[in-house]
Amino acid sequence: MSGTFAAPLSLALQGLAAYACHPANSRGRRFPESDAPTRNAFQRDRDRIVHSTAFRRLVYKTQVFLNHEGDLFRTRLTHSLEVAQLARSMSRTLGLHEDLVEAIALAHDLGHTPFGHAGQDALNECMAPYGGFEHNLQSLRVVDGLEHRYPQFDGLNLCFETREGILKHCSVRNAQLLEVQEPGGVAARFLQKGQPSLEAQLCNLADEMAYNAHDIDDGVRSGLISLAQLEDVALFDDYRREVQAAYPDLSGRRLLYEAIRRMLSDQVYDVLQATHQALAKHAPDSVEAVRTAPALVMFSAPMQQRSTQLKTFLLHHLYRHPQVMQTTDWARQVVSELFAAYLARPQEMPENHAKRDNLSRAVADYIAGMTDRFASREHARLVGQLPAPSH
Repeated sequence: MSGTFAAPLSLALQGLAAYACHPANSRGRRFPESDAPTRNAFQRDRDRIVHSTAFRRLVYKTQVFLNHEGDLFRTRLTHSLEVAQLARSMSRTLGLHEDLVEAIALAHDLGHTPFGHAGQDALNECMAPYGGFEHNLQSLRVVDGLEHRYPQFDGLNLCFETREGILKHCSVRNAQLLEVQEPGGVAARFLQKGQPSLEAQLCNLADEMAYNAHDIDDGVRSGLISLAQLEDVALFDDYRREVQAAYPDLSGRRLLYEAIRRMLSDQVYDVLQATHQALAKHAPDSVEAVRTAPALVMFSAPMQQRSTQLKTFLLHHLYRHPQVMQTTDWARQVVSELFAAYLARPQEMPENHAKRDNLSRAVADYIAGMTDRFASREHARLVGQLPAPSH
């Protein structure tokens, strides 16, 4: 309940801890550049991400609900901002580098397809004969090459530490391919069974915390889930009952907001306390010691169990709700038919995609970069109008 996991004041650290990433000790960029006179290397990464085309597109990319289904539902952009807020607030208390945390959080979904996970799954099926599609790997591809902004190089030329945090999941096969291109690089840990920096670990957990919380909010707002259904989910309902005990007349959105706020607050304190205990146990004195230790940023066991129960609830009652599944089927059809159309008629893509040697990967890159509404328009142009599901 509220305050149960409150982090002691002794957790508040001054400055960077020894186990934090420091820009002066960065493993650098793939293309060497002079330091910026007024910004550290991780600030510079954050700024490049914010100014990228891929970042702007996130505002029109689905989180759970399609962009046209409502103006107030989360998009990939607002989700990324919420992840950044959560991760940055925790990083300060843990003595981690806030600018690096923010850069990773803002970039972690740059490779997501239109139409959320439905689009990703459809594109992965289309690309199965050609190596598959992973959205985390696609995010790395965006910052490493697909952004075309600078005269000296493709991509954003981000620091190793930022790129490492962006690639939070990777199949062994793709890790092996990346390792050939960049020996000892960002994919090495997937082959060596190591860990990324604490900043990357923190962003990964903040991602889970953010989408669990805002999917409750969006799910209730949409009418697809109810407060009555959530009575079986301890991680949320304990706080709902606590709020109603404190404010007996409160109802509606204020009740929902306050319950979610308290839930997130206690999760933050829980992560700080559990991570502090893990750091005390393993005592890493450098970033490299972090990489060889077990995962150190974590929930306590009870909080992890409650978070898992919430994720299971959302899977069955929101993500697999018949109304969401109807939209999912529509989105998969749009992406699959777009892929086939571009593969048959590559001249329909911009020249910089159409003339690439690896046509299938060029098509996947082009589709992955689309917003929901652009993908819908292109499908109508190339295949024919496929009316979006109406609810």
